Amino acid sequence: MSLKHAILVLLDAEPGSGSDLVQRFRSGIGHFWNATHQQVYQELKALLAEDRVEFEVEAQETRPEKKVYRITRGGRRELRSWMGEPTKPPRVRDALLVKVFGTASDPAVMVAELDRRHALHAKQLEAYLELEQHWFAQTEAIRRQYRNPYLTLRRGIRYEREMLDWLEETKLLLQEDALPQRPALAGTGGKERKH
Repeated sequence: MSLKHAILVLLDAEPGSGSDLVQRFRSGIGHFWNATHQQVYQELKALLAEDRVEFEVEAQETRPEKKVYRITRGGRRELRSWMGEPTKPPRVRDALLVKVFGTASDPAVMVAELDRRHALHAKQLEAYLELEQHWFAQTEAIRRQYRNPYLTLRRGIRYEREMLDWLEETKLLLQEDALPQRPALAGTGGKERKH
């Protein structure tokens, strides 16, 4: 996937200025695809040259006029074509996994790092659950309009819960200097399930 497709997705949903798009990255799609202010503007320039987007200049009372971009027919064709292409699972690059994999780490230091990461993931899960409650508080028509973004939110919630389970399980095994006796089952909060 490229940034251009993320921008086309956002503009297909609603026209906006470069600043609007940056804000949408921060508040929505940015949970799983990030872009800087500079990258968004560079990509808009390229999309404009390819006739994938167009803009209208909009006057503002207290600020300089702004360009409001919208997707073109060519942009929609590009987007439909990309939507039909198969995706590949992302490759994981996580320094924490490298640290856990290594045998040179001090268990106490590793447990402290696991606790730190646990707090970060717990905070993110809390934020996602608040967003979910906000979604459920809307009318059915609005929930339907935002169904697909909600589905990505559900993925984020599941990821954070799974990560918390893994962190708890890993911390428990390190603190007890124990070996797992059998594979852990998902959703057990880091504890083996009794049969």
